[in-house]
Amino acid sequence: MEQKLSHIDDSGNATMVDVSDKQATARVAIATGKVLFPDAVFKTLADQEFLGKKGSIIQTAIIAGIQAVKKTSDLIPLCHQIALSKINIDIKPVGTSLVITCTVKCTERTGVEMEALTGVSVSALTIYDMCKALSQDIVISDIRLDKKTGGKHDFKR
Repeated sequence: MEQKLSHIDDSGNATMVDVSDKQATARVAIATGKVLFPDAVFKTLADQEFLGKKGSIIQTAIIAGIQAVKKTSDLIPLCHQIALSKINIDIKPVGTSLVITCTVKCTERTGVEMEALTGVSVSALTIYDMCKALSQDIVISDIRLDKKTGGKHDFKR
């Protein structure tokens, strides 16, 4: 079976995938990522219950991630606009990190992997923005798709 990039046509040009002949199915994507902090910074944030001068770091990141999921097709040129049925972003402290999980659901002709990855990415960037005054040694890492269902192929890491 020959594999080829779905967003490149036979002439090598970028193209949006034609999904008009696909059936709309229930689709779910789950993505995760981490924001790692230096030990002292994480301790300071935890001691303050992740509240900063700009407000709740975690709640602000959740709202930013939700907004980003809804804007994915504006940010990534070849993504389809899709009607989303559910967005959930969960942010939990683990060790000296904040672990972000974004779950996105829809009933559409195309999947929501890019939306879930965008939600994690923007949530992580928001956390970085709200905490950067404490350190530039904060690291965003391990953003990845963990699961997708619906469509031709399911995936689970």
